[in-house]
Amino acid sequence: MKRRFRSPRFIRTLFIAAAFVLAASPLAAQKVETGFLDRVVVVTKTEYRYQVIVPREFTRAKTWPVIIALHGGGSYGSDGMRQNDGGFGRAIRSNPDRFPAIVIFPQAHADGTPGWQLEGGQAVLATLDKSIKEFKGDPERVVLTGLSAGGNGTWSLASRFPDRFAAIVPVCGFIFKFKGTTSGLDYPALAPADEADPYVFIAKRVSGIPVWIFHGDADKTVMVEESRKWRRRSKRSVRMFNSPSSPKSVTTPGIQLTLAPI
Repeated sequence: MKRRFRSPRFIRTLFIAAAFVLAASPLAAQKVETGFLDRVVVVTKTEYRYQVIVPREFTRAKTWPVIIALHGGGSYGSDGMRQNDGGFGRAIRSNPDRFPAIVIFPQAHADGTPGWQLEGGQAVLATLDKSIKEFKGDPERVVLTGLSAGGNGTWSLASRFPDRFAAIVPVCGFIFKFKGTTSGLDYPALAPADEADPYVFIAKRVSGIPVWIFHGDADKTVMVEESRKWRRRSKRSVRMFNSPSSPKSVTTPGIQLTLAPI
């Protein structure tokens, strides 16, 4: 003979518990995507494809630091793939546990504009905002890095939007006007034409951001003197603006641009 529960309180409690289980089951069944994920953002009616790397241990129970990696002049396009074929993407594939962060690889279009200085830069900020919202990124822990033309983009974005970044790591970047050897693009200087010294101008603009520069001294594309000029100028202007962290620079003897560490 089956036992019958006659207590109304017990039955009510049982129904409430069952309701919670049924409500939670769709959430439990959802699988969190990790690894290299394809994404798209639209800026002024133009699609920009990018990739986001989500760590295997990702959970929505906490916020995550964010790294934005800007590619160089050889990876312009709209396939959303070429931009992570460089050293940083390979490093994450080889040692994913070393990067407990949301890593964003935007891609600037091959449209004749100077890389990240114009709409390409707007697309970077759009991918950042979308990734922070989708993957619980921490807007107070956003690090911007980039190689060559991406280093130029790092200086450009950090100088225009210094409040968006907790630190920057330009790799083989340039500040003065430059003609791309791979893309053939003409990159304007990052400072206004009436500024006497573009390096001092940029140093002032990023004076509140910790900076770590990497540049190979055998680089024949972007000469290491480009980074050294900023380093020398920043000593004056950064002290003047009381930066919370002194800038650092690393030059790697005998290393070419494509092998410079980041």
